[in-house]
Amino acid sequence: MAKVLVFYGSYRRDRLGIRLADFIVARLRARGEAPELIDARAVALPMLDRMYKEYPKGEAPPAMEELAGKIRGADAFVFVTGEYNWGVQPGLKNLTDHFLEEWFWRPAAIASYSRGRLSGARSNSAWHPTLAEMGMVVISSTLTVGPIAETLDETAEPTGKAGESLSKAFERFADDLSWWTEAAAAQKKLRAPPY
Repeated sequence: MAKVLVFYGSYRRDRLGIRLADFIVARLRARGEAPELIDARAVALPMLDRMYKEYPKGEAPPAMEELAGKIRGADAFVFVTGEYNWGVQPGLKNLTDHFLEEWFWRPAAIASYSRGRLSGARSNSAWHPTLAEMGMVVISSTLTVGPIAETLDETAEPTGKAGESLSKAFERFADDLSWWTEAAAAQKKLRAPPY
């Protein structure tokens, strides 16, 4: 059973993307994984001033210390992101940038959404090099969901044809993430990461 952290970063009052985050958590759990939702708004890290590694040992803010431990203990990550003016979601980016070495040598997957038909695809593309630069192996399968309100209802259940498409796409997405998660775990047993 893999520990998978599912990160969600919207700070908006009327958040629709939480539906996608909840959908992913529920579906991963149904596959026998151990997912945990990390909501950037709930964690409430300040705007980046000091990264976790820049604090003397034991002096990082409690929320940051706790999250660093969760990241280090995870087997894989999923980043659920909206698109803001063709770019990445600022709340999620801020949370992610507080850490670096904690991310290394684990697979990451990206799921994007928007209110419109482009499904956050530009944000999805922008996250790929960012996560790779931070030491993660980004899987090739992605989820792009839009319009989100026509794909998932208020309880994060798929609706209509768009919901059917998401359910079908999720299986490949999850299979891809699972394969890379198992590959990373097997490689770590053979040889420790080089740094």
